[in-house]
Amino acid sequence: MQAVTPPRLRRAATVALFAMSAALLAACASQPEPKAMVNKKTRSKEYFAESEYGVKASPRVISRNGRIQRGGGRDQLGKPYQVRGKWYYPKEDKRYAKVGLASWYGDAFHGRLTANGEVYDMTHLTAAHPTMPLPSYARVTNLKTGSSVIVRVNDRGPYHEGRIIDVSERAAQMLDYANTGTAQVKVEYVGRAPLDGDDDQYLMASYHPGNRAPDPSDGLPTGVM
Repeated sequence: MQAVTPPRLRRAATVALFAMSAALLAACASQPEPKAMVNKKTRSKEYFAESEYGVKASPRVISRNGRIQRGGGRDQLGKPYQVRGKWYYPKEDKRYAKVGLASWYGDAFHGRLTANGEVYDMTHLTAAHPTMPLPSYARVTNLKTGSSVIVRVNDRGPYHEGRIIDVSERAAQMLDYANTGTAQVKVEYVGRAPLDGDDDQYLMASYHPGNRAPDPSDGLPTGVM
């Protein structure tokens, strides 16, 4: 003979089961996210740590999906400055030609002000250099592939030992190292650039492909200027 549970006991059991389910859901919701997920969300904020470089990253003035107007900055050379204990002395050296490591920076800086007041656009052929006049032009050549392009220098950096230039994501793609993060390059000063920033055609026309096609990968930005 099957036992019959009184209605009052059935209601009590239902309430207890509901309370237990709610408690389990609350516990799951309160669990911290996996470390990898947290790092993924906050990574872009840590590309230029003030604690390491002694200066804050510039403010973002255009959203990641906003339209960025070319130019709009100021012509400047600047006074000597210090980053990470090293002094830099901006000047115009018309014979500047140097071989070293190039890195690149991407969406973490997209829409932020550059050192001369322009707005960084990762899809434009721009670069950061510690001492060249702003804005100016420099030719960057990948010594491994032979790819070469002129970039608009409108920002300061990089500040890692051995690195001589930091180019935009687009420039890194054309120079074949967006996927590897860095490349051995030759940097040559070309001259001053106009303030209006309307130089896309000039920069694209300066491109010389090397012995392999530009890297189609979006790559992983080095994240360090």
